[in-house]
Amino acid sequence: MVPETIRSLDVQVFDVPTDRPESDGTAEWDHTTVVVVHARSGDQVGLGWTYAAKATAEIISNVLTKTVVGRSIAAIEGCWQAMTDAVRNDGRAGVCASAISAMDVALWDLKAKSLGLPLIELFGPVRDAVPIYGSGGFTSYDDATLAGQLAGWVANGIPRVKMKIGRDAANDRHRVRVARGAIGNDAELFIDANGGYSRKQAVATAQLFADEANVRWFEEPVSSDDLEGLRLLRDRAPATIDIAAGEYGYTPGYFRRMLEAGAVDCLQADATRCGGYTGFLKAAAICEAHHLPLSAHCGPQLHAHVGCCVRPLRHVEYFHDHVRVDALLFDGVLKPVNGELKPDRSRPGHGLRLRHGDAKQFAV
Repeated sequence: MVPETIRSLDVQVFDVPTDRPESDGTAEWDHTTVVVVHARSGDQVGLGWTYAAKATAEIISNVLTKTVVGRSIAAIEGCWQAMTDAVRNDGRAGVCASAISAMDVALWDLKAKSLGLPLIELFGPVRDAVPIYGSGGFTSYDDATLAGQLAGWVANGIPRVKMKIGRDAANDRHRVRVARGAIGNDAELFIDANGGYSRKQAVATAQLFADEANVRWFEEPVSSDDLEGLRLLRDRAPATIDIAAGEYGYTPGYFRRMLEAGAVDCLQADATRCGGYTGFLKAAAICEAHHLPLSAHCGPQLHAHVGCCVRPLRHVEYFHDHVRVDALLFDGVLKPVNGELKPDRSRPGHGLRLRHGDAKQFAV
């Protein structure tokens, strides 16, 4: 049987406002932009998406579509390589990588649907569900909002939660204590500075956070571009705290360099940025080669199936904004049970479908 070919692709952009103003250690925002791709072959339609700037859609329409149309729906690695070659002069990182990611997810969804398989079966599972951690706790939140959000996740069975820090180092110590008081002593507390600290600030506060609030995860204490600084933190932070980074990795080479530098205890990768499922699987292989765990950054619905199929996976980020956005735009959204997301094997592909009528109000 000769596989079908990719006949056409279309792209849409949606802007979804946040439920309140949000910020972290280095950025502020009031909406999430979602770029959605549909790949078509015969009667089958594959869905992919990324959370990225509107310019991502232009890369898809003007550069990537002509690169993959006419190729076999089975030849995803070839499509991926062709897309990375096509953006050479435009810069592979950033919006180009996000565009490739959305395309790649759509192609995998299309292939799985053509075979009548959920992605977990197509990739090959090593587990039936992925552990998650609740993520939000923005620096724009007051104490009551911070405490309520984190405590709500724990009450719903999610045993680990993450908050943002890094905007006001003096106030961060207070906010971390508020968070620990809200979630009790049994839940794990993670913090994320988004590169907002200097090296010396991060070293000093890591010890305080460990002593006062039993913080177990310190994400991007310094810029993820500062591999020496991350290694310094990894060497000097308390042994109970893991240093994490990698969410801005767009290529396998980025992840290799980060791990070879000894910069992190746990690598993060984001399939909406690192080249879709194909890129995520490559990142997982690099982690396995370095005997280090992998954590999926954001996009919990997108990572549920593939996360079940990579051995080094530690957990998936259940990010407040993407949880909201996905519920507003898509059918088939998975709900956490006992701190895990379990793929629905009765639905082919990743199981999500765009609700065109509901999404229309957010269309750009």
